Amino acid sequence: MSTPTLAKDTNTLDGSATGRSATDGPATAAATQAPLAGIAGPSRFRLAALTAGRAVWGAGAILLFLLLWELGPTYLAPASTRVFLPPLHVVLQALGTLIENGQLQNHLAASLTRSASGFGIAVVAAVALGLLVAWYRALDRFLNPLLEVFRNTAALALLPVFTLLLGIGETSKISIVAYAAFFPVLLNTIAGVRTVDPLLIRAARSLGLSNFQLFQKVILPSAVPTIFTGIRMAGTSSILVLIAAEMVGAKAGLGYLIVNSQMSFLIPDMYAGILTVSLLGLLVNYLLVAAERHFSRWRTAVGSQAA
Repeated sequence: MSTPTLAKDTNTLDGSATGRSATDGPATAAATQAPLAGIAGPSRFRLAALTAGRAVWGAGAILLFLLLWELGPTYLAPASTRVFLPPLHVVLQALGTLIENGQLQNHLAASLTRSASGFGIAVVAAVALGLLVAWYRALDRFLNPLLEVFRNTAALALLPVFTLLLGIGETSKISIVAYAAFFPVLLNTIAGVRTVDPLLIRAARSLGLSNFQLFQKVILPSAVPTIFTGIRMAGTSSILVLIAAEMVGAKAGLGYLIVNSQMSFLIPDMYAGILTVSLLGLLVNYLLVAAERHFSRWRTAVGSQAA
């Protein structure tokens, strides 16, 4: 007799609880969501403010430098040096004039053509040779002394040699760029191949992969981050060496623009050319970083799956 009573009491309690939840549910949900709705706005605002603050802090050094460049020549530098260090707005005006009359585009196109040609030749040759040298120890012992000699010889020191042998045309400039970009890619390719996990190589060989498949499936993907480090270094070197080469003997290019403006006492144009070189180097670096992320996507995918 006690069991039905207990069941009845339980049903009554469940029903009352269910009734309270059904009756008070919308009010309770509204009361719960009301504070959240009030917090959502400030939270978004704080998040946006935090993101903007980080962006400003990250660019703070550059903004401070630009501000110093704008105000320093006028208020800090002596009057005798203002001619040789114009404010930033004067340089930007000169840059705009060079863009309007098309001079900057012509010089930029000439420099990009030479730099891209030499850089492409260097990357293809250095990656191919680096893979062979890292894989075949006998070839490494044979070529390493010669590679060490040329690696420790500055590219600009050989600029007169390239000019005498190849002339002052495009061939000498592309060759000096290829020489300067070759060794960073070569050394990083060798280091990248030699640091591949030996367990991966043994596992691939146990699965019956051929040498070509081993390079394609294991060696190259594992060495990509190190190779791209060398490629980024080579990209910077190719631009810097080309600018120096164009200052010696050229009729077009950013290096020619800088030295010709200096000799013609067009100081704002000279600084405009230097600023263009800096922006070009920054853009090249960002593009190479994006390419590295593209070719290293498999690492991110594996890491996310492991997590």
